[in-house]
Amino acid sequence: MDTTPADVITDPEAAEAPAASRCPVDHVALAAAAAAGGCPVVHGGAGTRSKADIIARKILFIRERPAGVTTKQAYAAFQKSMLISATRCTLTYVIFPFVLPAIGIVSNVGPLLGVIIGSIAIVSDVFSVRRFHVVEHKYRWHFTAVAACVICLLAYLLVEDWIALLT
Repeated sequence: MDTTPADVITDPEAAEAPAASRCPVDHVALAAAAAAGGCPVVHGGAGTRSKADIIARKILFIRERPAGVTTKQAYAAFQKSMLISATRCTLTYVIFPFVLPAIGIVSNVGPLLGVIIGSIAIVSDVFSVRRFHVVEHKYRWHFTAVAACVICLLAYLLVEDWIALLT
């Protein structure tokens, strides 16, 4: 077994490797682009979007990434929407049915507040999905799946609250 390091070439004829075995990256061009302050690698942009990304951007009414929109803002929007959804569930399943009756306050405002908070939560979730797609976050599809499940649950609860209000 040869233990000579790969970067040490002992055979002068091996230094002249055929073109097919050489590195496909033009390191001279990379160095020139780095010296000029640019990036020679194409990343992001409309040319590299999948069909699913294009469809999602149409559904969410996204044209191009606005200036100043960051991934940090996408995370903040996600946190707010999940907090609103969690608040709605806490009110619906803990506060209204158990805590308020236990302290002697019986109120039928649960369905009304459920409709209001549920509607706000759905809008917040859609806004969060939109923000993740605007910044082209690498986990945007994972988040979209989670948010879709939350939206489906909230929509079901919203229908239940409307039925409770109308009956």
